[in-house]
Amino acid sequence: MTPLSVLDLSPVPAGSTPAQSLRNTAELAQLAEKLGYHRYWLAEHHNMPGIASAATSVVIGHVASKTSTIRVGAGGIMLPNHAPLVVAEQFGTLASLYPGRIDLGLGRAPGTDQFTAHALRRNLNSDANAFPQDVVELMGYFRPVEEGQRVQAVPGGGLDVPIWILGSSLFGAQLAAMLGLPYAFASHFAPADMERAIDIYRERFEPSEYLDKPYVMVGLNVIAADTDEEAQFLFSSQLQAFVNLRTGKPGLLPAPVEGYMQNLDASAQSVIQHALSCRVVGDAESVGAGIRDFVKRTGVDELMLTGMIYDHQKRMRSYEIAAQSYAKVSAAS
Repeated sequence: MTPLSVLDLSPVPAGSTPAQSLRNTAELAQLAEKLGYHRYWLAEHHNMPGIASAATSVVIGHVASKTSTIRVGAGGIMLPNHAPLVVAEQFGTLASLYPGRIDLGLGRAPGTDQFTAHALRRNLNSDANAFPQDVVELMGYFRPVEEGQRVQAVPGGGLDVPIWILGSSLFGAQLAAMLGLPYAFASHFAPADMERAIDIYRERFEPSEYLDKPYVMVGLNVIAADTDEEAQFLFSSQLQAFVNLRTGKPGLLPAPVEGYMQNLDASAQSVIQHALSCRVVGDAESVGAGIRDFVKRTGVDELMLTGMIYDHQKRMRSYEIAAQSYAKVSAAS
């Protein structure tokens, strides 16, 4: 059975606080571990009131401290925002505290708007075009420290911190293949190039000291509930958040509303249908079958589920239904 994992943005619902969202994240991670999810990733986004995972490495430490076996990592760290040495030190520290459990996924987008990106980078002239060189530099800090090495990551040198390349276009697929690293594609919000990116990654993959054959994971939006109608209702929170973000008005995660999709104009509906086409929304039977069919269609090695649900208990229930229903259909096929 293809492993399932979790991507969590620590959503902040309207009427709640980031502090509560971080507590919710820890509770969901504990449930994911109990349900057999393989890894639990958090993502770096800035200046977004509805997302509490901006200080991603700190939140990873929080989640790792509340769990014991599930892998915990970044999906991802937006490398242009940081000096590679600092990232190596942060994840070297995490790997020292939680050995064998920490992943480091790297992206080249800023994870925010242009004004915030400038505030993050200040006058360092950091450039997304330098991403490949920054990745190689970062990888170097995890190698065993050599005699006379002028700069080293402490902790970091000689530690096993798996590095992933993240992407929503063909660029990341090519880089991951060239470096012989595992690859994660953001099909949960940018599905257009998914199949081509997977093909390129597999066709061009060069075995390395890190990986002897390609390993690809993709994101899938999953909202599961006891009925199809309830799942569609819960999904309206994510739809609202997506529209708000695309129209330059990011905010707290809205409460669900009935008939939200039907009340949008045709243009907005078209954008949503395209950008969020990689989704499975429904009851246990339809979600289990939907996940199985998506895995068969893509042939991925691992699937990362994500879903923005306003009510924390219903979000917990969604991941429970997804894991159990997928296991059931997998056992039957």
